[in-house]
Amino acid sequence: MTIIKTQIMKNAFKTFALTLALGAASIGSYAQSVMVGGAEMYPTKNIVENAVNSADHTTLVAAVKAAGLVDALMGEGPMTVFAPTNAAFDKLPAGTVGTLVKPENKDKLTGILTYHVIAGKLDAKEIMKRIKKGKGMAQVNTLAGGMLTFKMSGDKSVSVTDEKGRMANIDIYDVYQSNGVIHSIDTVLLPM
Repeated sequence: MTIIKTQIMKNAFKTFALTLALGAASIGSYAQSVMVGGAEMYPTKNIVENAVNSADHTTLVAAVKAAGLVDALMGEGPMTVFAPTNAAFDKLPAGTVGTLVKPENKDKLTGILTYHVIAGKLDAKEIMKRIKKGKGMAQVNTLAGGMLTFKMSGDKSVSVTDEKGRMANIDIYDVYQSNGVIHSIDTVLLPM
């Protein structure tokens, strides 16, 4: 009888340990989720699936749809998106967004939006590593063929500057997606 009790206890312990490990894994996944625009961004969803839920990025989502980039941003990746908030779009001259989303301006809109996308996964740690390696500055090519420049802005903040010298601050870092990472920015970046 003692051998049977010992075996039952071992099996019960293994079951408990497995349950605890699975629970910890679930908590770990949950901890990676980030709140953006009042919605939880899940690392198991792709860029578009998450972005459509952010109340702070409705203008960006509308622009992505108008440019026909939904499928591209739902693609395998990895890619990094610097996502301008609604407030960032509001900084543009009056009527700019309305003009850009018109069908006849699709190419220009696509160029602006892909200027905010980088091939590969460029999280905050990697950006800061590149800034350090570049002695205070890092430059990265965008999918639009342009260049973004990253610099430290304070001890732990990073700014990104377009080729015209417009600077955006990264407000929310490392919103991991199944196909890359999003950083929320406070200014729309514009190509040359």
